[in-house]
Order: sequence, then structure tokens, then C-alpha cells
Amino acid sequence: MAVDTPYASVRRAGDADRQKVLDVLTEAFMNDALACWLFPDAGRRGGLQAHFSRPLLTDPAAEAYLAGRSEGASVWQTLAAGQAPHEEGHDAPEAGKNAAFDESGARLQALGQALAPRHPQHEPHLYLPFMGVIRGRQGTGLGSAMLRHRLGRADADGLPAYLEASSPRSRALYERHGFEELGEPVRVADSPLLWPMWRRPHR
Repeated sequence: MAVDTPYASVRRAGDADRQKVLDVLTEAFMNDALACWLFPDAGRRGGLQAHFSRPLLTDPAAEAYLAGRSEGASVWQTLAAGQAPHEEGHDAPEAGKNAAFDESGARLQALGQALAPRHPQHEPHLYLPFMGVIRGRQGTGLGSAMLRHRLGRADADGLPAYLEASSPRSRALYERHGFEELGEPVRVADSPLLWPMWRRPHR
């Protein structure tokens, strides 16, 4: 069901929308500093992003949303206490067949290992692994619309929320929506900084 906001409509993405969600997120992060570090081969970046992200959309704890005219997308997970998030991972059948694939898989694994201890698991919460808006529509309120839509329901349910901001710009956006930094930023080797952030439910 689409939900109208002051910025855009937000609707839950169904199974038939999975490729659309992947396409939006792939385009949104094509020039993102973290995506460039994870997938340094520019010619294969989009395909590798989609390959590693696709399994998340089939996770039972995940729910995806599209905003505007399918110009923004977000993926959330509702996690129980002690439940680890489904993460991008290495697909064994592809391992060893392509250097770019193996390099990206190794970087994803290292990043996941660095972030895992920072992810709170002491209580149920909402986790935002991905949110992006296509180029040309960034900065128009679509990200805020998706945040307000899902966090409003989290507030009603009394759920805190967690995420890792991958740029100063996204960190500022999340701060405007009630997130606070959770300790020092994380960096793996020469990767960009990531800021773990936590938000208590608003009453």
C-alpha cells in the first residue's frame, strides 16, 4: 500500500519488484565511495553490487520499499534479540572464478567482521542495511520520506533502529531523523569511514 508523505509516496515492494529495488540501489550507489572501495572494477560494479545484495531481498526478516516513481528504495530487517542480520556474502559457486568477484567478496567479509561487534543484539530492533535514491533525484526528500514512513511504524511498535552511515551526508540525514552515533567510526584497511548509529523509539 502506498503511503503519502509531504515528499513522496512510499510503498511496500513485492516479490515482483525485487529487480526494480536492486536496479534503484545499484544506480544510487554506483559512485558511492564505499561501493567504489568494495567493487573497484567500475565495469563490473553494478553487476557485483546486485549479485551480492540480491539474497538479502529473500530473507524472511527483510522488507523492501520503493519511493516516488521507483526513484528511491530501502531495505529493512526486523531483528529479534540476539539475531544477526543477513549480510551480503560470498557465493561459493562463483568463488575462484573471477578475480574481481573474489576481491569484492573478501572486502565484504572483512567489513562484515569489523561491523559485527558494533551491531547491538541486546534487544529487538529495526536494521537499515540499504537505502538509496537514483542520481538526479538525490536531495529531493525521497530518503526522508522512506525514513519517516518506516520509523513512524517503529515508533508505534516501540522498536529502536540501527544502521551504518557510509558518508558524512548520509550521517547528517540520519541525525535529522533521530539517530545518534554509536561509538567511533569503523574503517577496514583503506576503506571509507562508516558510522554505526542507533535510534531510540520516539514517543
